[in-house]
Order: sequence, then C-alpha cells, then structure tokens
Amino acid sequence: MKFGIVTFPGSNCDYDAHAAIVERLGEEAVYLWHKDHDLQHADVVVLPGGFSYGDYLRAGAIARFSPIMREVASHARGGGPVLAICNGFQIACEAGLLPGALLRNASQRFVCDQVWLRAENTSSPFTSSYAPQALLRIPVAHGEGRYTADPDTVERLEGQGQVAFRYVDAAGTVAEEANCNGSVNGIAGVVNAEGNVLGMMPHPERAVDPLLGSTDGLPLFQALVARVGA
Repeated sequence: MKFGIVTFPGSNCDYDAHAAIVERLGEEAVYLWHKDHDLQHADVVVLPGGFSYGDYLRAGAIARFSPIMREVASHARGGGPVLAICNGFQIACEAGLLPGALLRNASQRFVCDQVWLRAENTSSPFTSSYAPQALLRIPVAHGEGRYTADPDTVERLEGQGQVAFRYVDAAGTVAEEANCNGSVNGIAGVVNAEGNVLGMMPHPERAVDPLLGSTDGLPLFQALVARVGA
C-alpha cells in the first residue's frame, strides 16, 4: 500500500507523517511536490500540517491553488482516501473537499498541547479501528483551528454522522474548557458525505509511539491499511 504525502512551501509535518507510515506501519510513502501533477499511484493522499505559503493570506487559501490539488481533488472525487491534518484540514476546506472553515482560535493565541478527543464516527476508513466513543490523547499545534460552519451545515454534519472527532475532557464530556480553540460543538474532525476525506486539527502522526507520549493516533493509520490495502 502506498501513501502520497503532499509537500507545500512551509509544510513541516510531512516528515512526521512519513515517519509514522514507514517506521511504524511499515508501508510505502512518497513525497508529492506541490507543483507536480502526478500522485505517483498513491492509494492514500496525506495533506500534512505546517504553514503552507506562510499562511500569509489565510491558512490554506493559497495552497488550494497548487497544481497538485487538482490531482488530489480528482483522487477524492474517485473515492480515494484523503487524510487532511491541521494545515491540511484548512487546505481541504479551502479547496471544497470538506465543508466549513477554520478560523483563528477563540483565544487569539497559538495552542500547542495534548488534548482529549472522543471518536464520534467509527465507520469511516479512518476511524474503524476505534471503539465507539473511544477517548484519545492526541497533540494539537495551531493558531487557526476553530472549526465553523453555518447552522444548516453543522446540523447536517451532526445528523449524518460526519463528525469524526470531538474535543472532550478526560472523562469524555464535552466542556468549554476542553475545547482548545472554540470550535463549534467541540468539533475536532469531520469526514465528507462519502466518508473518504477526513480533516482533523489534532496530529495523529505525532501520536504513534510511546516515546511521543501516546499511540492513540496509530489505529487511524492501521484502519486505512486494513480498509484500503485489503
């Protein structure tokens, strides 16, 4: 099974994703340069975290016009899995691969911390290795992570089970103090209607080894291998 990891100017989590996939999963991974038009036959595309184009206009707003994004969009339209993490989530929303947008954190401060998540949808190719309502400890590092959408879209996401992860406290309860960026309904990750595109602000690729303080991100990658590589 082959993962393609897109590298934009300013990406800084592409190497983290590569290490998680190659060293922890034992799967193949290649870097995809943002100016390319070739996904190199990748089965799964990863849009990694970082600060594409310096986030000078708006996080993800410039990267969505990179040539490689035409291929990523085509891959997604054909049912191919796309994992969009942090800045990748911002790019995916800007590109219309996912609904909603990511705004400045409610605190107006960059947040770098370990947070608790609750797995809300465990039927997608990304989340099927998690038990329903499983509690996960995953790191975050972002300044524009406040997920927002219009009320009708939020209602649809909730009603159709498109909320993949939600910020909670250690007891698994949705609480204002556990919502690190002020996202609507504590939403930390969503999937598209077809279930093949996942966007999330927390970094599962940084939670795959005990030395990193958590292995709760590893099942996400294992689920992809089990579902896509079967």
